[in-house]
Amino acid sequence: MITYSDDKALDAVQVAEVFKDSGIRRPYEDIDRIQRMISNSDIVLSAWVDGKMIGIARALTDFSYCCYLSDLAVVESYQQHGIGRELVRQLQAKLGDECALILLSAPGAIDYYPRLGFDKADNAFVIKRR
Repeated sequence: MITYSDDKALDAVQVAEVFKDSGIRRPYEDIDRIQRMISNSDIVLSAWVDGKMIGIARALTDFSYCCYLSDLAVVESYQQHGIGRELVRQLQAKLGDECALILLSAPGAIDYYPRLGFDKADNAFVIKRR
């Protein structure tokens, strides 16, 4: 059975494992950086099976106008079971109807997000990290 949690006090090593095993490109080998990513997030939701974290949604928000979904990752062997969809649903429930949900998609996930209700935007701009 899959359970979900909104406890931000996650273990950075477990989060790094989810990133690594999901195929998402994140600095999973830099545990200190992963911990800062968790600690400085406004919302962190996680999915669990038998005490093992299998999914994460990490977001930054003002809780009134917009929310940036920085990470949505599910371990590959658990993908296509609705876990990402449920993490997004729970995130939206926390945000309410006044808050827009925004994300930047990895190239391989471009076709996934419209299935969750996201509209493609042509008006985004990025200054990439060094």
